[in-house]
Amino acid sequence: MSEKYDVAVIGAGAAGLMAAIAAARKGARVVAIDGAKKIGAKILISGGGRCNVTNEIVHAEDFNGSRNAIAKVLRTFDVASTIAFFEELGVPLKREETGKLFPVSNRARDVVDALLRAAEGVEIVTGMRVESIEPGFVINGSIRASRVILAAGGRSVPKTGSDGSGYEVARALGHTVTPTFPALVPLVVEKGHWITELSGISVDAELAVKSPTGRILQRHRGSMLFTHFGVSGPVVLDISRHWIAHQPATLSANFLPGETFESVDASLIAAGKRNPHATIGSIVRLPDRLLAWLAADTPLGRLSKDDRRRIVRDLVDYTLPVVRDRGFEYAEVTAGGVPLDEVNVSTMESRICPNLYLCGEILDVDGRIGGFNFQWAWASGRLAGISSADAADVHR
Repeated sequence: MSEKYDVAVIGAGAAGLMAAIAAARKGARVVAIDGAKKIGAKILISGGGRCNVTNEIVHAEDFNGSRNAIAKVLRTFDVASTIAFFEELGVPLKREETGKLFPVSNRARDVVDALLRAAEGVEIVTGMRVESIEPGFVINGSIRASRVILAAGGRSVPKTGSDGSGYEVARALGHTVTPTFPALVPLVVEKGHWITELSGISVDAELAVKSPTGRILQRHRGSMLFTHFGVSGPVVLDISRHWIAHQPATLSANFLPGETFESVDASLIAAGKRNPHATIGSIVRLPDRLLAWLAADTPLGRLSKDDRRRIVRDLVDYTLPVVRDRGFEYAEVTAGGVPLDEVNVSTMESRICPNLYLCGEILDVDGRIGGFNFQWAWASGRLAGISSADAADVHR
Protein backbone atom coordinates (compact mmCIF):
# COMPACT_ATOMS: atom_id res chain seq x y z
CA MET A 1 0.00 0.00 0.00
CA SER A 2 1.49 3.30 -1.11
CA GLU A 3 2.09 6.14 1.29
CA LYS A 4 -0.35 8.98 0.97
CA TYR A 5 1.54 11.65 2.95
CA ASP A 6 5.14 12.48 3.61
CA VAL A 7 4.27 13.99 6.99
CA ALA A 8 1.24 13.60 9.25
CA VAL A 9 0.94 16.16 12.03
CA ILE A 10 -1.18 15.11 15.00
CA GLY A 11 -2.58 18.23 16.60
CA ALA A 12 -3.15 21.53 14.80
CA GLY A 13 -2.60 24.04 17.56
CA ALA A 14 0.23 26.57 17.55
CA ALA A 15 3.08 24.01 17.36
CA GLY A 16 1.22 21.71 15.00
CA LEU A 17 0.26 24.44 12.55
CA MET A 18 3.81 25.76 12.53
CA ALA A 19 5.14 22.24 11.94
CA ALA A 20 2.70 21.67 9.08
CA ILE A 21 3.56 25.01 7.47
CA ALA A 22 7.30 24.37 7.74
CA ALA A 23 7.04 20.86 6.28
CA ALA A 24 4.79 21.99 3.43
CA ARG A 25 7.15 24.84 2.55
CA LYS A 26 9.87 22.22 2.13
CA GLY A 27 7.69 20.50 -0.45
CA ALA A 28 6.25 17.73 1.72
CA ARG A 29 2.75 16.32 1.31
CA VAL A 30 1.28 17.13 4.71
CA VAL A 31 -1.87 16.25 6.59
CA ALA A 32 -2.70 17.87 9.94
CA ILE A 33 -5.18 16.01 12.14
CA ASP A 34 -6.96 17.63 15.06
CA GLY A 35 -9.62 16.33 17.42
CA ALA A 36 -11.36 19.70 17.68
CA LYS A 37 -13.97 20.77 15.16
CA LYS A 38 -12.44 24.23 14.83
CA ILE A 39 -8.73 24.95 14.56
CA GLY A 40 -6.91 27.34 16.89
CA ALA A 41 -9.28 27.47 19.87
CA LYS A 42 -6.47 27.89 22.39
CA ILE A 43 -4.79 30.59 20.31
CA LEU A 44 -8.10 32.45 20.12
CA ILE A 45 -8.58 32.61 23.90
CA SER A 46 -4.95 33.41 24.72
CA GLY A 47 -3.96 36.86 25.90
CA GLY A 48 -7.55 37.80 26.61
CA GLY A 49 -8.46 37.18 22.99
CA ARG A 50 -5.48 39.16 21.69
CA CYS A 51 -2.84 36.36 21.54
CA ASN A 52 0.46 37.14 23.22
CA VAL A 53 2.51 35.84 20.26
CA THR A 54 5.92 36.07 21.96
CA ASN A 55 8.09 38.26 24.18
CA GLU A 56 10.75 40.79 23.21
CA ILE A 57 13.38 38.82 25.14
CA VAL A 58 13.25 35.03 25.42
CA HIS A 59 15.87 32.93 27.19
CA ALA A 60 15.99 29.29 28.21
CA GLU A 61 15.91 30.54 31.80
CA ASP A 62 12.30 31.60 31.21
CA PHE A 63 11.34 27.92 31.05
CA ASN A 64 11.15 24.92 33.32
CA GLY A 65 12.80 21.86 31.84
CA SER A 66 16.17 20.90 30.41
CA ARG A 67 17.45 24.41 29.71
CA ASN A 68 20.44 23.47 27.56
CA ALA A 69 18.12 21.50 25.29
CA ILE A 70 15.50 24.27 25.32
CA ALA A 71 18.15 26.86 24.39
CA LYS A 72 19.26 24.76 21.44
CA VAL A 73 15.73 24.66 20.04
CA LEU A 74 15.05 28.35 20.68
CA ARG A 75 18.20 29.33 18.80
CA THR A 76 16.79 27.82 15.61
CA PHE A 77 13.94 30.34 15.53
CA ASP A 78 14.40 33.40 17.73
CA VAL A 79 12.15 36.34 18.51
CA ALA A 80 13.36 38.37 15.52
CA SER A 81 12.52 35.43 13.26
CA THR A 82 9.07 35.14 14.82
CA ILE A 83 8.38 38.84 14.28
CA ALA A 84 9.51 38.56 10.65
CA PHE A 85 7.45 35.41 10.11
CA PHE A 86 4.21 37.00 11.28
CA GLU A 87 5.01 40.23 9.44
CA GLU A 88 5.34 38.13 6.28
CA LEU A 89 1.91 36.65 7.03
CA GLY A 90 0.38 40.11 7.34
CA VAL A 91 0.28 40.18 11.15
CA PRO A 92 2.67 42.89 12.38
CA LEU A 93 3.41 42.75 16.10
CA LYS A 94 3.65 45.51 18.68
CA ARG A 95 5.54 45.62 21.97
CA GLU A 96 3.74 46.46 25.19
CA GLU A 97 5.30 47.87 28.34
CA THR A 98 5.69 44.40 29.85
CA GLY A 99 7.74 43.23 26.87
CA LYS A 100 4.89 41.12 25.52
CA LEU A 101 4.33 41.18 21.76
CA PHE A 102 0.77 41.24 20.44
CA PRO A 103 -0.74 41.67 16.98
CA VAL A 104 -1.11 45.36 16.14
CA SER A 105 -4.77 44.58 15.53
CA ASN A 106 -5.20 43.13 19.05
CA ARG A 107 -7.03 40.21 17.42
CA ALA A 108 -6.06 36.60 18.08
CA ARG A 109 -8.31 35.69 15.16
CA ASP A 110 -5.83 37.40 12.84
CA VAL A 111 -3.09 35.06 14.07
CA VAL A 112 -5.19 31.95 13.45
CA ASP A 113 -6.37 33.13 10.04
CA ALA A 114 -2.80 33.98 9.00
CA LEU A 115 -1.52 30.56 10.05
CA LEU A 116 -4.32 28.83 8.16
CA ARG A 117 -3.54 30.86 5.04
CA ALA A 118 0.13 29.93 5.41
CA ALA A 119 -0.91 26.28 5.65
CA GLU A 120 -2.17 26.34 2.07
CA GLY A 121 -1.44 22.95 0.60
CA VAL A 122 -1.76 21.24 3.97
CA GLU A 123 -4.76 18.96 4.21
CA ILE A 124 -6.38 19.76 7.55
CA VAL A 125 -8.66 17.13 9.07
CA THR A 126 -10.79 18.33 11.99
CA GLY A 127 -12.92 16.43 14.47
CA MET A 128 -10.74 13.33 14.27
CA ARG A 129 -9.28 11.93 17.46
CA VAL A 130 -6.22 9.76 16.84
CA GLU A 131 -7.03 6.43 18.44
CA SER A 132 -4.17 4.35 17.08
CA ILE A 133 -0.95 4.49 15.12
CA GLU A 134 -0.04 1.10 13.75
CA PRO A 135 3.42 0.03 12.55
CA GLY A 136 4.39 1.86 9.39
CA PHE A 137 2.52 4.91 10.70
CA VAL A 138 -1.01 3.94 9.74
CA ILE A 139 -3.19 6.38 11.66
CA ASN A 140 -6.66 5.21 12.72
CA GLY A 141 -6.34 2.42 10.18
CA SER A 142 -6.66 4.73 7.19
CA ILE A 143 -4.16 7.61 7.02
CA ARG A 144 -0.63 6.63 6.02
CA ALA A 145 2.51 8.69 6.41
CA SER A 146 6.25 8.15 6.24
CA ARG A 147 6.82 10.62 9.12
CA VAL A 148 4.61 11.64 12.05
CA ILE A 149 4.85 14.80 14.12
CA LEU A 150 3.18 14.52 17.50
CA ALA A 151 1.97 18.01 18.44
CA ALA A 152 -1.14 17.01 20.39
CA GLY A 153 -0.60 19.45 23.25
CA GLY A 154 -1.00 18.81 26.95
CA ARG A 155 -4.01 18.88 29.26
CA SER A 156 -4.60 22.61 29.77
CA VAL A 157 -8.02 24.01 28.80
CA PRO A 158 -9.35 20.62 27.66
CA LYS A 159 -12.47 22.22 26.14
CA THR A 160 -10.18 23.44 23.33
CA GLY A 161 -9.24 19.86 22.48
CA SER A 162 -6.05 19.38 24.51
CA ASP A 163 -7.34 16.55 26.67
CA GLY A 164 -4.04 14.74 27.21
CA SER A 165 -4.75 12.01 24.67
CA GLY A 166 -1.42 12.72 22.99
CA TYR A 167 0.37 11.28 26.00
CA GLU A 168 -1.24 7.89 25.37
CA VAL A 169 -0.11 8.02 21.75
CA ALA A 170 3.43 8.85 22.91
CA ARG A 171 3.40 5.96 25.39
CA ALA A 172 2.10 3.57 22.75
CA LEU A 173 5.08 4.54 20.59
CA GLY A 174 7.52 3.77 23.39
CA HIS A 175 7.92 7.10 25.16
CA THR A 176 7.65 7.82 28.87
CA VAL A 177 5.64 10.72 30.26
CA THR A 178 6.65 12.54 33.43
CA PRO A 179 3.82 13.41 35.85
CA THR A 180 1.70 16.22 34.45
CA PHE A 181 0.05 19.00 36.43
CA PRO A 182 -1.37 22.49 35.82
CA ALA A 183 0.99 25.42 35.31
CA LEU A 184 0.21 29.12 34.95
CA VAL A 185 -2.93 28.47 36.98
CA PRO A 186 -4.84 30.56 39.56
CA LEU A 187 -4.84 29.36 43.18
CA VAL A 188 -7.77 28.78 45.52
CA VAL A 189 -7.71 29.74 49.21
CA GLU A 190 -9.69 28.23 52.04
CA LYS A 191 -13.39 28.99 51.93
CA GLY A 192 -14.52 32.10 53.78
CA HIS A 193 -11.05 33.61 54.15
CA TRP A 194 -10.89 37.41 54.05
CA ILE A 195 -8.82 37.29 50.87
CA THR A 196 -11.97 36.41 48.92
CA GLU A 197 -13.59 39.65 50.12
CA LEU A 198 -10.94 41.71 48.31
CA SER A 199 -11.95 40.54 44.83
CA GLY A 200 -10.78 42.94 42.16
CA ILE A 201 -7.89 44.46 44.12
CA SER A 202 -4.44 44.18 42.55
CA VAL A 203 -1.10 44.73 44.30
CA ASP A 204 2.58 44.40 43.51
CA ALA A 205 3.81 41.47 45.59
CA GLU A 206 6.71 39.11 46.02
CA LEU A 207 5.64 35.49 46.45
CA ALA A 208 7.78 32.72 47.88
CA VAL A 209 7.28 28.96 47.87
CA LYS A 210 8.62 27.51 51.11
CA SER A 211 9.43 23.97 52.14
CA PRO A 212 8.00 22.59 55.40
CA THR A 213 11.27 23.66 57.06
CA GLY A 214 10.88 27.22 55.82
CA ARG A 215 13.52 27.08 53.10
CA ILE A 216 12.66 29.29 50.13
CA LEU A 217 12.37 27.10 47.04
CA GLN A 218 11.20 29.68 44.51
CA ARG A 219 10.54 33.41 44.52
CA HIS A 220 8.73 35.65 42.01
CA ARG A 221 7.65 39.28 42.00
CA GLY A 222 4.83 40.86 40.04
CA SER A 223 1.18 41.83 40.03
CA MET A 224 -1.16 39.77 42.23
CA LEU A 225 -4.92 39.89 41.84
CA PHE A 226 -7.34 39.05 44.65
CA THR A 227 -10.36 37.12 43.37
CA HIS A 228 -13.61 35.67 44.68
CA PHE A 229 -11.91 32.25 44.93
CA GLY A 230 -8.37 33.21 45.94
CA VAL A 231 -5.47 34.75 44.05
CA SER A 232 -4.45 35.16 40.42
CA GLY A 233 -2.48 37.61 38.30
CA PRO A 234 0.92 37.22 36.62
CA VAL A 235 3.01 36.54 39.74
CA VAL A 236 0.56 33.89 40.99
CA LEU A 237 0.44 32.17 37.61
CA ASP A 238 4.23 32.13 37.37
CA ILE A 239 4.77 30.64 40.81
CA SER A 240 1.80 28.25 40.79
CA ARG A 241 3.65 25.33 39.18
CA HIS A 242 6.38 25.56 41.81
CA TRP A 243 3.85 25.51 44.67
CA ILE A 244 2.20 22.46 43.10
CA ALA A 245 5.47 20.66 42.31
CA HIS A 246 6.87 21.06 45.82
CA GLN A 247 3.92 19.88 47.89
CA PRO A 248 3.78 19.89 50.84
CA ALA A 249 4.83 23.52 50.54
CA THR A 250 3.47 26.88 51.62
CA LEU A 251 3.12 30.13 49.72
CA SER A 252 3.88 33.43 51.40
CA ALA A 253 3.42 37.00 50.20
CA ASN A 254 5.49 40.10 50.81
CA PHE A 255 3.08 42.96 50.12
CA LEU A 256 5.98 45.42 50.33
CA PRO A 257 8.44 44.01 47.74
CA GLY A 258 12.01 45.03 48.39
CA GLU A 259 11.35 45.52 52.08
CA THR A 260 12.30 43.14 54.89
CA PHE A 261 10.90 42.55 58.34
CA GLU A 262 13.77 44.57 59.80
CA SER A 263 13.41 47.53 57.43
CA VAL A 264 9.65 47.84 57.90
CA ASP A 265 9.87 47.41 61.67
CA ALA A 266 12.57 50.09 61.86
CA SER A 267 10.42 52.46 59.77
CA LEU A 268 7.43 52.02 62.06
CA ILE A 269 9.51 52.53 65.19
CA ALA A 270 11.03 55.71 63.74
CA ALA A 271 7.62 56.99 62.60
CA GLY A 272 6.12 56.27 66.00
CA LYS A 273 8.84 58.26 67.72
CA ARG A 274 8.25 61.22 65.39
CA ASN A 275 4.48 61.00 65.51
CA PRO A 276 2.94 58.57 67.99
CA HIS A 277 -0.51 59.28 66.52
CA ALA A 278 0.47 58.16 63.01
CA THR A 279 -1.03 54.86 61.84
CA ILE A 280 0.52 52.15 59.72
CA GLY A 281 -1.76 53.16 56.86
CA SER A 282 -0.20 56.61 56.77
CA ILE A 283 3.25 55.08 56.25
CA VAL A 284 2.62 51.95 54.19
CA ARG A 285 1.13 52.39 50.73
CA LEU A 286 -1.33 49.59 50.18
CA PRO A 287 -5.04 49.50 49.23
CA ASP A 288 -7.19 50.48 52.20
CA ARG A 289 -9.23 47.28 52.06
CA LEU A 290 -6.08 45.17 52.29
CA LEU A 291 -4.62 47.29 55.07
CA ALA A 292 -7.84 46.96 57.02
CA TRP A 293 -7.19 43.22 57.31
CA LEU A 294 -3.43 43.29 57.76
CA ALA A 295 -2.78 46.38 59.86
CA ALA A 296 -4.84 47.90 62.61
CA ASP A 297 -5.50 51.65 62.43
CA THR A 298 -4.34 51.99 66.01
CA PRO A 299 -1.86 54.87 66.49
CA LEU A 300 1.72 53.61 66.48
CA GLY A 301 2.31 55.01 69.95
CA ARG A 302 -0.36 52.70 71.36
CA LEU A 303 0.79 49.50 69.65
CA SER A 304 2.59 46.96 71.81
CA LYS A 305 5.88 45.60 70.53
CA ASP A 306 4.32 42.19 69.90
CA ASP A 307 1.36 43.65 68.00
CA ARG A 308 3.64 45.81 65.90
CA ARG A 309 5.91 42.90 65.03
CA ARG A 310 2.92 40.68 64.18
CA ILE A 311 1.61 43.32 61.78
CA VAL A 312 5.04 43.73 60.19
CA ARG A 313 5.26 39.97 59.72
CA ASP A 314 1.88 39.95 57.98
CA LEU A 315 2.97 42.77 55.69
CA VAL A 316 6.19 41.12 54.52
CA ASP A 317 5.66 37.39 55.09
CA TYR A 318 1.96 36.54 55.05
CA THR A 319 1.21 32.84 54.56
CA LEU A 320 -1.50 32.61 51.92
CA PRO A 321 -4.03 29.90 52.88
CA VAL A 322 -3.89 28.15 49.50
CA VAL A 323 -5.68 24.82 49.44
CA ARG A 324 -5.53 23.89 45.75
CA ASP A 325 -5.11 25.13 42.21
CA ARG A 326 -8.01 25.72 39.81
CA GLY A 327 -7.13 22.74 37.67
CA PHE A 328 -6.42 22.18 34.01
CA GLU A 329 -9.65 23.92 33.02
CA TYR A 330 -8.06 27.24 34.04
CA ALA A 331 -4.37 26.45 33.47
CA GLU A 332 -2.63 28.16 30.57
CA VAL A 333 -0.12 25.37 30.09
CA THR A 334 0.79 21.87 31.25
CA ALA A 335 3.86 21.04 33.32
CA GLY A 336 5.42 17.65 32.67
CA GLY A 337 5.22 15.51 29.55
CA VAL A 338 7.61 13.61 27.30
CA PRO A 339 11.17 14.18 28.58
CA LEU A 340 13.44 16.18 26.29
CA ASP A 341 16.20 13.61 26.65
CA GLU A 342 14.00 11.22 24.65
CA VAL A 343 14.15 13.67 21.72
CA ASN A 344 17.06 14.73 19.52
CA VAL A 345 16.68 18.49 19.93
CA SER A 346 18.71 19.12 16.79
CA THR A 347 15.77 17.77 14.79
CA MET A 348 12.96 17.08 17.32
CA GLU A 349 13.03 13.43 16.20
CA SER A 350 12.28 10.81 18.80
CA ARG A 351 15.23 8.82 20.12
CA ILE A 352 12.79 5.99 20.87
CA CYS A 353 10.72 5.70 17.70
CA PRO A 354 12.43 6.48 14.38
CA ASN A 355 10.57 8.88 12.05
CA LEU A 356 8.46 10.24 14.91
CA TYR A 357 8.91 13.90 15.84
CA LEU A 358 7.56 15.74 18.89
CA CYS A 359 7.01 19.44 19.52
CA GLY A 360 5.10 21.94 21.62
CA GLU A 361 3.34 21.37 24.90
CA ILE A 362 3.42 17.57 24.80
CA LEU A 363 7.08 17.83 25.77
CA ASP A 364 8.23 18.41 29.35
CA VAL A 365 8.72 22.16 28.86
CA ASP A 366 6.68 25.00 30.35
CA GLY A 367 7.49 28.68 30.30
CA ARG A 368 6.48 31.61 32.44
CA ILE A 369 3.67 33.96 31.47
CA GLY A 370 4.31 36.48 28.72
CA GLY A 371 4.39 34.71 25.36
CA PHE A 372 7.19 32.28 26.17
CA ASN A 373 5.12 29.13 25.64
CA PHE A 374 4.09 30.35 22.21
CA GLN A 375 7.73 30.98 21.33
CA TRP A 376 8.50 27.38 22.31
CA ALA A 377 5.60 26.23 20.11
CA TRP A 378 6.79 28.24 17.08
CA ALA A 379 10.43 27.19 17.43
CA SER A 380 9.93 23.49 18.23
CA GLY A 381 7.11 23.13 15.69
CA ARG A 382 9.10 24.73 12.88
CA LEU A 383 12.15 22.57 13.63
CA ALA A 384 10.06 19.40 13.66
CA GLY A 385 8.41 20.35 10.38
CA ILE A 386 11.65 21.14 8.57
CA SER A 387 13.43 18.07 9.92
CA SER A 388 10.63 15.66 9.08
CA ALA A 389 10.33 16.99 5.53
CA ASP A 390 14.11 16.76 5.02
CA ALA A 391 14.18 13.22 6.35
CA ALA A 392 11.29 12.22 4.09
CA ASP A 393 13.46 13.33 1.15
CA VAL A 394 10.49 14.99 -0.50
CA HIS A 395 12.54 16.16 -3.48
CA ARG A 396 13.66 12.67 -4.52
